[in-house]
Amino acid sequence: MSADVVVVGAGIIGAAVAWRAAQAGLTVTVLDPAPGSGATHAAAGMLAPAAEAWFGEADATRLGLAAVAAWDGFAIDLAAATGSDGGLRGSGALLVAYDADDAAQLRRILALHDRWELGSAELSVAEARRTEPLLGPRVSGAAWLAPDRSADPRTTTAALLTALEADARVSVVRRAADRLLTQAGCVVGVLDDDGGEHRAGTVVLAAGWRSAALVADLPGVPVPVRPVRGQTLRLDAALGEAPSHVVRGIVQGRPIYVVPREPGSDGRREVVVGATSDEGPDDGRPTAGGAFALLRDARALLPALDEAALVEITSRARPGSPDNAPLVGPTDVPGLVLATGHHRNGILLAPITAEAVVAHLVGAPMPDAMAAADPRRFTPLHATTRSLS
Repeated sequence: MSADVVVVGAGIIGAAVAWRAAQAGLTVTVLDPAPGSGATHAAAGMLAPAAEAWFGEADATRLGLAAVAAWDGFAIDLAAATGSDGGLRGSGALLVAYDADDAAQLRRILALHDRWELGSAELSVAEARRTEPLLGPRVSGAAWLAPDRSADPRTTTAALLTALEADARVSVVRRAADRLLTQAGCVVGVLDDDGGEHRAGTVVLAAGWRSAALVADLPGVPVPVRPVRGQTLRLDAALGEAPSHVVRGIVQGRPIYVVPREPGSDGRREVVVGATSDEGPDDGRPTAGGAFALLRDARALLPALDEAALVEITSRARPGSPDNAPLVGPTDVPGLVLATGHHRNGILLAPITAEAVVAHLVGAPMPDAMAAADPRRFTPLHATTRSLS
């Protein structure tokens, strides 16, 4: 039987695309041997268009701002369908600097935010301590990043999978995609690693960095995504050990983030610590040096974390792209749509990616902010056209 859509990959991106496609009335097959176990499983869940804004990446920042706005409707709809809003938490994050050089870097970042009208505001150290009393003694500068929020990727993906498995229009197949099926120059389905064929009018490739291998033999569709490893720590913190807000930090030039979840009935919180990033294979093996560096820099800003229990160290690779923007939308090969290359912003961009892909599937306009994510920008013809425009 042929579906309207086959979605390859059931991390938060693929699961969100499949859910929104089914809501639009399409029949959907989802292929993933272990849904939600890839980069999504390690992600902290920052929705951080301001914290992730960087020099020369104005288009990515505009996309991030549109993406964080899309989370409200997404969370409302998900809660209506499953009872879970994905752990979406309120607005704002604290950015803090450790030493004088870090404070100078923070001010350069704030100047960029001011030019791009992101709504960030510098705080005195005293104001920062009133906002987050657990900040340690060695803080030299601070800012409030108004647009930023957080969600819980594991909770979100579990809710999406619950919704998919309850929908008669959706078939979740726990097999890996082996190769794309083509006919007369079009992609017409996917062959799984057990030899099963899954035919569809459109294939959406949302397999993270593994997406590149699936199109390796398909001429005219460059998918230059690569694995960029990161690891996160999960702490179990009592009242008085965990911050109340997302804390982003610069510690002697190194980035660090600390993301608290909502407290449980016993007052304890899960706290996710991260920021490592290195090129290399996705072997799932955390490194001692990476874990040490994360704990060292997190406790430099929030010493109370010393008392929290370290309950998990997770390593996964995110799909990086050459220009740090995702690849979302149709390709030059009929029947093939991409939804990959989200790098550090997969959680932030999941709702707007799903909106964009489903808009294409039903013949509606894609969000304007997604123009910078057009995957065809890497094909020679389109790249030449863009350079001359």
